[in-house]
This record gives sequence, C-alpha cells and structure tokens, in this order.
Amino acid sequence: MDTKTVTVPAGKNLALVAHDHKKQSLLNWCQQHIERLKPHNFYATGTTGSLIEANTGLPITKLISGPLGGDQQIGALITEHKIDILIFFWDPLAAQPHDPDVKALLRLAAVWNIPVACNESSADFLVTSPLLANPYDRQTPDYDRYLAKRTSC
Repeated sequence: MDTKTVTVPAGKNLALVAHDHKKQSLLNWCQQHIERLKPHNFYATGTTGSLIEANTGLPITKLISGPLGGDQQIGALITEHKIDILIFFWDPLAAQPHDPDVKALLRLAAVWNIPVACNESSADFLVTSPLLANPYDRQTPDYDRYLAKRTSC
C-alpha cells in the first residue's frame, strides 16, 4: 500500500471513548489534564461525551452511544481524517456486547496510523508529548492512488 504524508495541525481532534466502568477514570483524567486539553477539539460517544462536557466545560461533539453505533461513527471520522488521536479507556475485564465494534475501531486507528491510548498511563504519555501542541507529519495510507489504480485497470 502506498502512503502519503498528512500534516496534523497544532489543534488536534481527539476522540474520547470509555466503557461504563471506565467513564469516571476518563473524566478524572480529563480534569487532571484540562489545561493541556483546552486548545483541542473533541468528539465522543454519547454518554461519555455528556459526562465529560458537563464536568469539564470542554465543548464536545457528541455522537450516539458506543453500543448503538458510536464506535462506528468514530471509526468513520478516522477514515475521513477528522480524528487525530483516540483516547479509549476500555475495560479489558468486562465482556462487551459490541466487542466486534471495539475491535473494528482499534483496527481503523491502526490502519490510519492514529495514536491510541487505552489507559491512563498511555494517555498521560500522549497528552504530555510536545507533539500534542505542534503540527505533526503522519504517514497514512494513500487510498486515492490505490483507487486510481483500480479504476484504470
């Protein structure tokens, strides 16, 4: 697969997702890092987004609940280059009825070379990186070239 460079601007688009038993942890994490988060834009699945917005004042574009398709919506935004970072506090000890959606979301983040934090420690590393507040050149699949090849055959 061919790749191309996409310049991610200083103001990033972060997706915030948390399973039920991790919502409070994600809220606490957001409150702890509020000053670093303020310059950025946020998308979140429904309940998580409402909780974080109400308790931090961060403006959040809220999608539908994860099990109802919100994870899929975040995945679609990743493919459209509208998400730069995924913060997903998932619960590895609880069975999720929408587990295939969760796996698909994580797969899309990997395909599109999006940084992912799945717990507080990895999220701490992402949010304290100097790359968060600066433009960043990221390699991404060049599907335009791929599609052009397919239509010319």
